[in-house]
Amino acid sequence: MSNAVTLDDVWKVVHETAKQMQETDRKMQETDRIVKDLAKRVGNLTSRWGQFVEGLVAPACEAMFAKRGIDVRAVAPRMRARLPGNRHMEIDLLVLDTTVAVLVEVKSRLKIEDVRDHLERLSEFKEFFPDYAHKRVMGAVAAIVIDEEADRFAIRQGLFVVVQSGETVTLANTDDFTPRVW
Repeated sequence: MSNAVTLDDVWKVVHETAKQMQETDRKMQETDRIVKDLAKRVGNLTSRWGQFVEGLVAPACEAMFAKRGIDVRAVAPRMRARLPGNRHMEIDLLVLDTTVAVLVEVKSRLKIEDVRDHLERLSEFKEFFPDYAHKRVMGAVAAIVIDEEADRFAIRQGLFVVVQSGETVTLANTDDFTPRVW
């Protein structure tokens, strides 16, 4: 009995390996399709959750900010603007009275990085929205879940912090809080 490997044996192994590689490639393509579909679904869910949180915060803005001396005349959701150079800005909620504009960033989960991003947005707001350049601009962040220290960081930066309170929302800031004005 010979243990020699024939050319036919080698071709069989090569052919079987090629079939296995094709099957692996097919499975990887299917996995890629499933992952992309799942990412799209999660993105849609996150967007809907964000809209839900905005829907919870927007109606409470008038009463919350009235307690802080801001006579709210309008609350505008999802204000967008573009500038040359592919620059753009979106404001989740724009709360307006005759002299003040409060930019509210709404998140389902607030992180310190979100606060930093909002601070940058506040500093560029009048460039993107020159119609409001005459107003005192203030900022607020709102969330259902707030990462540790994100709320305190926001308050130290001069932002209002909107938090869940029972079935509605309220400001977490103390009564003697003075908001930063841009």
